[in-house]
Amino acid sequence: MDNKAAIKILLEDRVIKYNQPAFIPHDPIVIPHSYTQKQDIEIAGLFAAMLAWGQRVTIIKKCRELMARMDNAPYSFIRQHQDEDLKALMGFKHRTFNDTDLLYLVHFLRQYYQSHDTLEDAFTAQGTIMDQKQRLENFFNTVFSLPEAPNRTRKHISTPARKSACKRINMYLRWMVRQDEQGVDFGIWKTMKPADLICPCDVHVGRVARKLGLITRPQTDWETATELTQHLQQLDPVDPVKYDFALFGLGIEEKF
Repeated sequence: MDNKAAIKILLEDRVIKYNQPAFIPHDPIVIPHSYTQKQDIEIAGLFAAMLAWGQRVTIIKKCRELMARMDNAPYSFIRQHQDEDLKALMGFKHRTFNDTDLLYLVHFLRQYYQSHDTLEDAFTAQGTIMDQKQRLENFFNTVFSLPEAPNRTRKHISTPARKSACKRINMYLRWMVRQDEQGVDFGIWKTMKPADLICPCDVHVGRVARKLGLITRPQTDWETATELTQHLQQLDPVDPVKYDFALFGLGIEEKF
């Protein structure tokens, strides 16, 4: 058996192990799983991905606090809030994300949903953008297109234009795009395909991927994420980022 075949067997085994409903309660994806309406899922998912920084228990706790401040109805809150309602958001903080960032994003989303049915359009420009790098750049530029966008908030959404690996946005896209028979990822966005996705790449995933020879670059940046994804596409060209479950599980759960 060659090395590539052995890696595929290992990763396929761990996908089966970790891509299961039991994964949901312990991962930030549990936050959008509280909802059934498409817009609630994509809004809750966006905030959960943006705040996915630190210990998972803390991330989930802070995301639940944020959703509670939006009356556990994020789409209705975004669309229908009055100025008085924004007081409920004041004082929210997680790491360096604070209420200045939150209030701007709520403001942006309100403007955005007045003319769009789904956040997917902010990536794809309603299907006109075909390259994943350009999609992430378009999302960043769209979110910060309003003149009142605070400079400080830009650091909370990554873009390949700054060479970032864009781990959290790529994770969010996995949630929204990937068709998942196990019911973990949602697959509610249809313009992008699972084959288009870039694998989320953080310290843990990068460490495992380097040990397996799936990454050669020493740093973790956009090129590293695309290098990893290209290797994963050789194992499964239709659904390469399913291996995110395996790499994450090997790195976090098994200390591989």
